[in-house]
Amino acid sequence: MTNVGFSYLDELNDIQRQAATCLDGPVMVIAGPGSGKTRVLTYRIAHLINMGVSPGNILALTFTNKAAREMKDRIERVVGSKAQRVWAGTFHALFARILRVEAHKIGYPNDFSIYDTDDTKSVISEIIGQMNLDKKVYAPGIVRSRISSAKSNLITPKAYIANEELMAYDKMARRPLIHLIYEKYVARCQRAGAMDFDDLLLLMFRLLYQNPDQVREKYQNQFKYLLVDEFQDTNYLQYQTLKLLTVYPGSPNNMCIVGDDAQSIYSFRGATIENILQFENDFPELNTFKLEQNYRSTQFIVEAANEVINNNKRQIQKKIWTDRIEGNKIKLIKAVSETEEGKRVADTIIEQKNRYNLHNKDIAILYRTNGQSRVFEEQLRKYNILYKVYGGLSFYTRKEVKDLVAYLRLTINDKDDEALKRIINYPRRGIGDSTVDNIAQLAEDNDMSMWEVLTKIDFNSRSRKNIGEFVQMVMAFKTKAAKSNAYEIADFIARQSGIIELLKADKSIEGLGRLENITSILDGIKEFVEDDELEAGEEVEKDKSLSSFLQSISLMTDADVKEENPDTVTLMSVHSAKGLEFKSVFVVGLEENLFPSYMALTESNQVDEERRLFYVAITRAEEFLCLTYANSRYQYGNMRYNDPSRFLE
Repeated sequence: MTNVGFSYLDELNDIQRQAATCLDGPVMVIAGPGSGKTRVLTYRIAHLINMGVSPGNILALTFTNKAAREMKDRIERVVGSKAQRVWAGTFHALFARILRVEAHKIGYPNDFSIYDTDDTKSVISEIIGQMNLDKKVYAPGIVRSRISSAKSNLITPKAYIANEELMAYDKMARRPLIHLIYEKYVARCQRAGAMDFDDLLLLMFRLLYQNPDQVREKYQNQFKYLLVDEFQDTNYLQYQTLKLLTVYPGSPNNMCIVGDDAQSIYSFRGATIENILQFENDFPELNTFKLEQNYRSTQFIVEAANEVINNNKRQIQKKIWTDRIEGNKIKLIKAVSETEEGKRVADTIIEQKNRYNLHNKDIAILYRTNGQSRVFEEQLRKYNILYKVYGGLSFYTRKEVKDLVAYLRLTINDKDDEALKRIINYPRRGIGDSTVDNIAQLAEDNDMSMWEVLTKIDFNSRSRKNIGEFVQMVMAFKTKAAKSNAYEIADFIARQSGIIELLKADKSIEGLGRLENITSILDGIKEFVEDDELEAGEEVEKDKSLSSFLQSISLMTDADVKEENPDTVTLMSVHSAKGLEFKSVFVVGLEENLFPSYMALTESNQVDEERRLFYVAITRAEEFLCLTYANSRYQYGNMRYNDPSRFLE
């Protein structure tokens, strides 16, 4: 294919260009760290559009909203505003968008609520309570992760009971009734018209699987080209759903996957490296391109990374190289204690800032577990070095924000029991806990939502008046929502519900902070309404409804929140650092039992994953890489003495 008129292709090296212009049939791009995979992906989409493919026929799936936004911006620079019509977004966001149109076909309302982790735990906790089970044994967090893992592997409650291995594991762990909790949890979510994050994937699969003629064929015809970024992070369920869209009689199998098996680090979330290792078995006519030139890091860093990953047995062979020959040698810091480790890292940061003119934002400290951040925070504070810890309390998990969002959720979907329980007596309106428990029990006994109980069952005279006023208020919100945009109704609810009045009355610093958070979310809704950028697949105008806004925030991650002060040293776990790069990186706590984690030392495939995690950590560095370990540190309240990590060898 010639390049005439496609000057953007001149920005690619030979192998990148081949990957971007091989448009038809299955394509696998193995992209080493810093090898320009985002550029290949975006230019490939731009090239599809320039070769006459309609943007609405392209589905590009990513793992973060940020990656999807960057992709769209880059495509737009090449092909103009047509880029906005490409279906680009995360699996969860795009599947939620399709389910908003089709959910009624599988027995859910199209205006379903999306439950976050807290909502899920709350529902599970309530079920455990109703079953009179011991919450120490059936800890809601553990039960949630068992259910999540089942869903990721396409295991329904029925299939769970039939799976001897799962049932035996639960019995051994003294939790033989998890299958029953799972069954009740699914029924409860369906009754509440709610989906959790795993459901957005599972129910998308069910929708396509159960409706082959109507729905599946419609989307097979619509999405003629599929592209998947970070394919090594997909789980079994995601891949099976992609196959439903791609594999059918007469299909051209136009699926392009981009990823790196050496950066597969999310097995704890259900991701399976098998998807990328076995991809060729599913698509024998596959074209494979390996991006092996690293544009990010210097030769010392690249060679160290190759040395590390060569120890893994199962991998797609590649040899990363760079032409950045100059560079600083890798530095190793051996400290007596974790406090000394923190101090020496802070000293080195000061030295790098003075000697090499680095800014705070050029520097990252990466650790294996979030608990390690404390020592570094203390030392950075002593030196007045500004820093930001990722993985802290994100904006949308703050209580007052969740309270207002619960009002908005209930207005859209009155079956949402979790939202109703949160706000029925907030601000206080004389509906006590025992009344709420009574309503929940009536709902359970009559297989109704709590809202139906409020509107259909008569209560004793003391509660009747307060419940009646609450119902009237929510009805007024619903009426207004039908004819208002998201901002108008949210502002109305914040005032009429009494939330703003209540927070204004609290003159403490914390109270002012809470009021600012409410103002901030209202500002965010206003921005959402005034921003005319189209969402994936929207052709004419943006949906500015409250329902559309709630979907956009329920799928947000830490990476999507705006920076307050961009010039800060970054502290984060290695898992959070994937996809990022910094001029200077400190990988800390490199000791046996910490990195690699003691939990991984029993199985070789787990040690391989820890090694891939270390590979990801060191390849975040562009120019400076410093590895540190301490001879002793406190772990779980005890002083531990660990050997240096095997990875240092």
